Amino acid sequence: MATPKPLRIKTITEGHRILGLPKPEHPLISVLNYAALQMPENTEELSVMFDFYYISLKRGFRNKLFYGQQTYDFDEGMMYFVAPAQLLRGAGPSPEDDLSGWILLIHPDLLWGTSLAKKIKQYEFFSYAVNEALFLSDKEETLINGIIENIRTEYHSNIDRFSQDILVSHLETLLNYAERFYQRQFITRKKSNHQVLERLEKLLSDYFNSEDLVTKGLPTVQYISDNLNVSAGYLRGLLKTLTGQSTQQHIHEKLIEKAKEKLSTTDLTVSEIAYDLGFEHLQSFSKLFKSKTNVSPLEFRQAFN
Repeated sequence: MATPKPLRIKTITEGHRILGLPKPEHPLISVLNYAALQMPENTEELSVMFDFYYISLKRGFRNKLFYGQQTYDFDEGMMYFVAPAQLLRGAGPSPEDDLSGWILLIHPDLLWGTSLAKKIKQYEFFSYAVNEALFLSDKEETLINGIIENIRTEYHSNIDRFSQDILVSHLETLLNYAERFYQRQFITRKKSNHQVLERLEKLLSDYFNSEDLVTKGLPTVQYISDNLNVSAGYLRGLLKTLTGQSTQQHIHEKLIEKAKEKLSTTDLTVSEIAYDLGFEHLQSFSKLFKSKTNVSPLEFRQAFN
């Protein structure tokens, strides 16, 4: 079945109207409770794109939601983050759902003239997929819900010259806690994360032992993340936390390992080895090898022999 054309929602006011809610009290920020939404039951796939930021904590949604590479079943409560112009797909609620939680909508215009306008693009979790959502402990969820209540209280108050700064301050606090909790998640969700590391190792080993290296060159970060079914940003953050290395560094580490193997066990020339490893120019290979080992490929071979 063809993917439906996305429904594009340009303003928070328009979002309220589609969800059967009254006009927002503040045109640039709004907190919605799932229990209050008038969402039509729909087993067909929905496809939505927002022109504003969409942050949600959701519980009790049994249908699948697609965001990025995979689907996720919302049996557990979790937070996820969607930036403007990202596509969110899924099915509407079913009669069995016991929806709870909230949605925070933030229009980029709210951030104009503030330091967060630029900084918000640095929070990599806006590019994570739902299967990389943030799982909160009860204590963490209570803290996050408290910030959401502060935001709701502020925009329900009379809007004055302090409102923007206070709202943006609460929002930045929310995002900073989310970043902290993601770092914690990289460490504590060990089984899932270690499976990613194991799959990364196998993927790189298979690639470096195949003809792809000669025909396609070194694998790209995007190729690696696509084949691991995680976003490039999430993989980078995970690897940095668990191993101290970026995805690119892992690729280079595997390359150097393969180069050492060929230099020490074959009679191939350095130029032939460079070609076998996907390099068009010997100089590029030699420069990378020396930067990683402090010796040239030829010096490594001579020392080994």
